[in-house]
Amino acid sequence: MRFVVDVMLGSLARWLRRLGYDTDYANDRDDRELVRIARAEGRILLTRDSTLATRRGISALLIESQVLDEQLMQVVHAFPLPQGIALPRCSECNAPLEDVSPDEVVDDVPPYVHRTHKHFRRCPGCGRVYWPGSHWERIGHRLKQMGVEEPEDRDPDRADVL
Repeated sequence: MRFVVDVMLGSLARWLRRLGYDTDYANDRDDRELVRIARAEGRILLTRDSTLATRRGISALLIESQVLDEQLMQVVHAFPLPQGIALPRCSECNAPLEDVSPDEVVDDVPPYVHRTHKHFRRCPGCGRVYWPGSHWERIGHRLKQMGVEEPEDRDPDRADVL
């Protein structure tokens, strides 16, 4: 599942990336550029703009709510969480994260994190480092409250802090 997201849905775009969806987002695109990307790359356009959602030649989902949890629930119910994701995506730049050893990130994470975690990931695009932590547990809890279940093949020990 590949999305392109309009400027009104930046928070939703970051959450979708955290969940493993390939989500193209930039906060400076006009409607013409969004439609061009949707057509050229075969992406589904997520938008709050009802006129934009009805443009011919693209697949689009009109996001009905202004509330992030409701937006996320609408997307995940329309397009279930991807199965078999090897690595999640960077919440900032959408690049697939790469596994790295603890030694590779010793200078990039707090000492306590380095001592207490075994699994780390780095974004090859922007260099951010991710590791499993309490934030992922909160995300899982939030998804369950919304009635969204994570795929069974997700490994919480390999999840990234987002």
